[in-house]
Amino acid sequence: MARGWESKSIESQQDEARQEKARPAAGPASPEDRAQQARRRVLELARARTAADLTRATAPAQRAMLERALADLDQTIGELGASSS
Repeated sequence: MARGWESKSIESQQDEARQEKARPAAGPASPEDRAQQARRRVLELARARTAADLTRATAPAQRAMLERALADLDQTIGELGASSS
């Protein structure tokens, strides 16, 4: 039976939770680290939503706008990842 993107999203969230539990605790994260992690998660969720919208978009103008939004989100996520390294 085909699975929708919602069930795949739930599955990936469960996998991510399992992976986080398996990681050794590095101690309490600073407020800045927690804020950066929260911002990254928000950006990743926005990217997933935009990608899902793009798969359903039919109007060329809407597709172009969503593609630009994806590129911007990818750039922002990349910059956030680069600054944490």
